[in-house]
Amino acid sequence: MRCKVNQNIAWGILLSGALFMSACTGTSAKKETDKETDKKSELSCCQNVPSRFAPVAKEAHKGMVHIPGGTFMMGGDNDQARADEYPKHKVEVSGFWMDIQEVTNAQFREFVEATAYVTVAERKPDWEEMKKQLPAGTAKPDESLLVPASLVFNPPNHAVNVNGGPVWWSWVQDASWKMPEGLGSDLKGKDDYPVVHIAWDDAMTYCKWAGKRLPTEAEWEYAARGALSEEIYPWGNQNVDEGIVKANSWQGTFPNQNTLRDGFYGSSPVKSFQANAFGLYDMAGNVWEWCSDWYHSDYYKTVKDGELNPKGPEKSYDPQEPTVPKRVVRGGSFLCNDSYCSGYRVAARMKTSADTGLSHTGFRCVVDDRN
Repeated sequence: MRCKVNQNIAWGILLSGALFMSACTGTSAKKETDKETDKKSELSCCQNVPSRFAPVAKEAHKGMVHIPGGTFMMGGDNDQARADEYPKHKVEVSGFWMDIQEVTNAQFREFVEATAYVTVAERKPDWEEMKKQLPAGTAKPDESLLVPASLVFNPPNHAVNVNGGPVWWSWVQDASWKMPEGLGSDLKGKDDYPVVHIAWDDAMTYCKWAGKRLPTEAEWEYAARGALSEEIYPWGNQNVDEGIVKANSWQGTFPNQNTLRDGFYGSSPVKSFQANAFGLYDMAGNVWEWCSDWYHSDYYKTVKDGELNPKGPEKSYDPQEPTVPKRVVRGGSFLCNDSYCSGYRVAARMKTSADTGLSHTGFRCVVDDRN
């Protein structure tokens, strides 16, 4: 069952924090209407950054594993696959290095302390950009609502219709990577947990500083499959809730009852579960991970079979929200459950806008073979 996207952060602010959005992705972005604008947007993140974000000297490939090049069949593997996962097609990927784990709070703190970087969630929203996604004439919300904030999981205490519009997210003032639940929360004892409330722009800037980059969607899926051929999960075909615990996901009735079979209500420390055959941890569940690609619902229909290192479409298109350009996120999170979101499948594609952060969105990095 697909995670439905219904509205965006702008609507959330207008509704005084009652954000209607996906349990798996968020939506809010700057409107971009042509290819030239797309290019400028990417350059602003990747190249035109202050010198303090220049790559730092680090031990080559520390904390990474080499992913050998190869070919694989990319796309849906079972009856949970959605339309944007088809057609299944052959892709060739060159070898690269990938972080064995999601970027942690400790790693992100090192970056912030070195650069004084301020994440998107810590900045006041730009109304001039936000209103581009809203109907003409929409009134500007009160300034008290235009404050640094992010989206925090806030489940109801009763069963709900998961297809009736998400009611488990709150737009929380001051929520950010360092205060994940808002004012008064902190990261004490969570250095080895994945950093969250990270927007795409934040992840890109971190990668620039670390001398790395975000994986392409093709690289991410190839790595997640761990050399398995056309199987549903990083570990094979056994359902996520069968046998031993294999990933951090939601067990029970989403969103109000979690049996905690995996031992965690929210995110878990990285490397809490068995790695896949490539030695990569948490390629299913825990937190969603940003990819470099734009999201386009029909992209797979345009890919040449056997294409080498595809970079994704030139621009974004989501028919559910056609005015909101989005990037791909992969891997699912601790909120994914088969009743609502099977995002932990290796082929599952999700999307969110570049300036959206949530309490279950993070990232990991890659490095080209030649570096």
